[in-house]
Order: sequence, then structure tokens, then C-alpha cells
Amino acid sequence: MYPSSEKRFLAINYISVAALFLLILAGGVVRSTGSGMGCPDWPKCFDQFIPPTHSSELPANYQQKYVDKRVQKNERFAKTLDLMGYGDLAYRIRNDKSILKPDEFNAAKTWTEYVNRLLGALVGLFLIGCVVTAITYLKTRSRIFYWSLFNLILVGFQGWLGSIVVSTNLLAWVVTVHMLVAIAILAISIYTYYEARALRDKSILTNITSGWVTILAYGALILTVIQITIGTEVREQIDMISSATNDLNRAEWVSLVGANFVYHRDLAILVVIVNAVSFVLIRKRYPAEGYQFKYISYVLLLIILQVVTGFVLSYMGLPPFAQAIHILLATLVFGAQFYLLLLMKKSRLEILN
Repeated sequence: MYPSSEKRFLAINYISVAALFLLILAGGVVRSTGSGMGCPDWPKCFDQFIPPTHSSELPANYQQKYVDKRVQKNERFAKTLDLMGYGDLAYRIRNDKSILKPDEFNAAKTWTEYVNRLLGALVGLFLIGCVVTAITYLKTRSRIFYWSLFNLILVGFQGWLGSIVVSTNLLAWVVTVHMLVAIAILAISIYTYYEARALRDKSILTNITSGWVTILAYGALILTVIQITIGTEVREQIDMISSATNDLNRAEWVSLVGANFVYHRDLAILVVIVNAVSFVLIRKRYPAEGYQFKYISYVLLLIILQVVTGFVLSYMGLPPFAQAIHILLATLVFGAQFYLLLLMKKSRLEILN
């Protein structure tokens, strides 16, 4: 069905999507274990390509050295924000005293962050492979190549943003933007995979008019993005509470978060309702063996698991394993919803024309 050149693209793109989910899981592990500053510099780790395993391998003044580097990098970032008209953000970065706080070496945290970075580099290589193999679509469906190229550029921006996350000592709004860019990269990879499949495989398409079902699916996707954003902010507040309490009284952290947690919890109810209604409507409108019903079923199952991990986090003292799984499930829900939207968006007639 597919020429060999297109098979190569589909294979690499598919692996890229899987690797992106794995990278998001790794990022969740980094956040939940407090390993975000395990490597105080970027792209190397303690100025080494392979990080140390013991503090004896580091110079005596290593803490102040990396604090000074962060201050210099943040000043450059603040100047960029000034030029863009974000003077208030620049002021906050320049006056954030937490950036001046040195971090103690912790081998476990260092290697957790290092593995996360290795996975990030691997994803970058896969996306380079997507661009190279997407050249085959320049004459038949050029948008696959151009979106793949844009995605690679976006990954480069994400890498730079990752360095800012480190230099600003996990500044809250930078972490949120970092997460949203990761979602955008994932969406583009899913989109190019879909476009490549739809070019040859008409079985994934439908000629059924979806109408309100599509509108509801868009609403569900937007709700998921809002939930991920609020959830990231809740996670940032948890980090601040953890730091303020020296990691004590974990069971009380959720109660200290305040309004953001309440919004996150209550919006979850709306997410369940909207997706349950979508499930019923898609079940009525589309064949049970079709891809549309298959993916809304995935979405509902993932949301149920997401709610379960939310209960575990709320009532069992925020165990780190549940935090990482919660983040992964949120992005899996987004990915399944986005692919479902693509499956409903185009009819066979539109593709053939």
C-alpha cells in the first residue's frame, strides 16, 4: 500500500510519538522526585557529558560557580524580555532570590535529570529523521514536510527553553510554557502521522457528517489543555510548599494549594461529563468497529485512570509515582482526543478531491 520511502517516514514518526510520551513520563519523574536541578547547567551536566556519581568528583567551589553562571544567563534572558516588552517578568527574574540558592549535589537526582536529557536528545534525533524522510512528500503532500521541519525548529526552541528552566531555578511560568510547548510538539507529530496515513489508507477516514460531535470534541480537547495548564500550576505550587516545609507533612500539601487545586478538581468533573457525552454520540453515529469509536473509548478509559490517580494524589499524600503517571495520562488523553478530531475532520470525498 505504501511506497518504501513513506513506510520509513511512518515508522520514524510513530516511534517519535512514542518517544515523546516516554519523555513526558521522564519529565514527570523529574518533577515528582525534585530532580529538576539535578544538573545545574545545560546542555552538559556539571560541565561533563557524563555526569559525576559523587561530590568528590566536583571542584570545591562548584556551587557558587553554577550560581554565577545562572545569574549571567538570566540577565541575558531578562534583557531579551525587556526588548519584547515584558519588563515586569524581567524584573521578577532579576530579583528572584531563589536563583542565588546553591543546590547540594545528589547523585540520584543528577542521573534522573541526565536520563531525561538523553531521552530529549533521542527525540530530537527521531524528529530530524522525520524531516529527512518527509522529503518524499514534497510533491504529494508538502505540508507533511513543512510541519515536520517546523516541529524540529520547535524542538530546538524547547531545548533552549529547557536551559532557561534550569537557569531560572524552575521559575513557575517558564515551566508551564515548557509543558505547553511539549504538547504542541506532540500534536504536530500526531498530525503529520495522520496526514501520511490518510494519503494512502482510506480506511481511517469517514464520510459521516459529524456536526455537533466535532464541536463537542473540540471542546473536550480545549478542556484537556486547560486542565494540563492548571495542573502544571498546581504542581508548581506544590513545589513551593515542599520547599517551604522542607518536604515535611506531605499529606497537608494539597490543602495548602488553594484555588488552583479547587479549579483543577472541579474542572475534572466537566471533563468527564463532556467526554462521556462524546462517547454516547460517537457510539450512535459511527460504526462500532470504526476508528472514531475506538479512540473515544481510549479517551474515556484514560480519563477514568486519570481520575483514579487524581484521587491517589489528593488522599494519599502526593506519592511521586502517581504524579508522574498523572502527567503521562493527561498527555495520552490529549493525544487520543487530538487524533480522534483528525479522524472526524475529513471525509473520503474531501481527501479524494
